[in-house]
Amino acid sequence: MAKNNLPSETSNIDQLKKYADDLNKVYKSEKQKRKELQAANKQLVKYADDLSKTFTELKAAYQELQEACLDTIHRLVLAAEYKDEDTGDHIVRMSRYSALIAEKLGLPAEEVQNIQYAAPMHDVGKIGIPDSILMKPGKLTDDEFEIIKTHTTMGAKILANSKAEILKIAELIALSHHEKWNGKGYPQGLASDTIPLAARIVGLADVFDALISKRPYKDPFPVEVALDIIKKERGEHFDPAVVDVFLENIDEFVKIKEGVGPAEDVSMTDFTWSERDQAGGGA
Repeated sequence: MAKNNLPSETSNIDQLKKYADDLNKVYKSEKQKRKELQAANKQLVKYADDLSKTFTELKAAYQELQEACLDTIHRLVLAAEYKDEDTGDHIVRMSRYSALIAEKLGLPAEEVQNIQYAAPMHDVGKIGIPDSILMKPGKLTDDEFEIIKTHTTMGAKILANSKAEILKIAELIALSHHEKWNGKGYPQGLASDTIPLAARIVGLADVFDALISKRPYKDPFPVEVALDIIKKERGEHFDPAVVDVFLENIDEFVKIKEGVGPAEDVSMTDFTWSERDQAGGGA
């Protein structure tokens, strides 16, 4: 009986050896695959690290380029209004006023930022207005005022045909920041919401800062007088919604005024209207 079982036992042993060899091959194959996978993972990690470094470098380069563009714009704006010693402070203040109004109106963060960067270019067209008119301390003649008014169209031409979103907005602001809600502004006589919102915002910010600042033709107004003027012009010169947001947050606007440039507090007893103000010849 035992002899008859030998072939079967030998066969079983051979089969087990075959299974062992197969398992060993599978193990070696899987081991090799794991090595290849680990190598691939390491390569992927390296690629990810390189990509992250490249992205960081590109982001820094973009930020540097953006800052350079904005700095160039700022310097060009200063060149356009270089005659006025307070121009730099005025640009910073009204830019911050404009951004604050846009934010309080609930505009998206990107739009708020674009308005903040575009606002300083509102008067770039004044580079083409003679100093004798811009700096005139007295009342402007009708012809002089007509020349002053052209700074809107000149500014729009300077900023026209740009692919940059900030400059597109700046073009609208330059052209339309002297339009009035009642349609009696210039240069196009636009009314109500046909005036671009950015221009309505900047228009009020610009007037407020002009009122409380010293100009060649006027002393600064007390804040109370400036507020009274703006309240009276609600729905006439200014968009009512923009005025309401401005008045509701006046404390924040006063903080900006006091934080940028020399703060000139003018008392009501010292205040007098200039000849040009009385004639309505501001610009």
